Amino acid sequence: MTATGTTLVIGATGTTGGRTAARLTAAGHRVRAASRRASPVPGAEPVRFDWYEPATHAAALDGTDRVYLVPPLGDTDPAAVMLPFLRRARAAGVRRAVLLSSSAVPAGGPAVGLVHQALPGLFDEWAVLRPSWFMQNFTGSHAHALSIRADGTIWTATGDGRVGFVDAEDIAAVAAHALTDERVPGTDLVLTGPQSLSHDDVAATLTEVTGRPVVHRRLSHDQLRDRLAGHVPTDFAVLLAGMDLAIAEGSEDRVTDTVRRVTGRPARTFRAHLEQEQRLRTGSGPSGGAPTA
Repeated sequence: MTATGTTLVIGATGTTGGRTAARLTAAGHRVRAASRRASPVPGAEPVRFDWYEPATHAAALDGTDRVYLVPPLGDTDPAAVMLPFLRRARAAGVRRAVLLSSSAVPAGGPAVGLVHQALPGLFDEWAVLRPSWFMQNFTGSHAHALSIRADGTIWTATGDGRVGFVDAEDIAAVAAHALTDERVPGTDLVLTGPQSLSHDDVAATLTEVTGRPVVHRRLSHDQLRDRLAGHVPTDFAVLLAGMDLAIAEGSEDRVTDTVRRVTGRPARTFRAHLEQEQRLRTGSGPSGGAPTA
């Protein structure tokens, strides 16, 4: 990695933002860690930032020359707040932007796809990370992880569909390179783990590694939408249920070598991720990575 100025990491206490900030600071880069409460982040300068409060944007951008962009969670139209911020960032001297998107959303697609589409016209140096679904969804604070802990159940409408689940540590490793390497990707990067797994496979691996029975319960699209609508806005529930249906139809059944090409090491397997989580919980070994937000 090359020497850089200051990187604004939006969502610096989140799943990928926290890990990205940790990697950058560990490598000696200056980081401004943005979150709604300006929460402390080791080695970084905390700054308050809220997508929906433009008054917080100027201070966050002051003196930064690159930015890691995590869209506002649960917003089906993030472009409405992100594009004005990005124009302001360009005017403030930001020259490189790395956007976290999704393998399920192409340029020009729904939600963050519109931001992806606009990014090359705003910055000469840019990259869009399009990771598959996170392995941490089953071990962190995601609804899947909560239901696994509560009753050993994963609820989806994915059927037999397979996904190249990716470790958030690998996403952060690619993000750190995209933000600091001399040569910027200038494209979108689809990130997956090394295996394509069904949710039945996930449940079986969880059972084997943890020793606790976990099952995958199959729902219809409408059943999942209604279940989600009790916890998130209806339009977002419709979007999420639609993504599960797309998985059932094979949209995420792929693996890429992007992590290896960018970082020089292979992507972590789901079993390796679970085994590391088990070691962390039992205190039997080092974490080997940045802390989970």
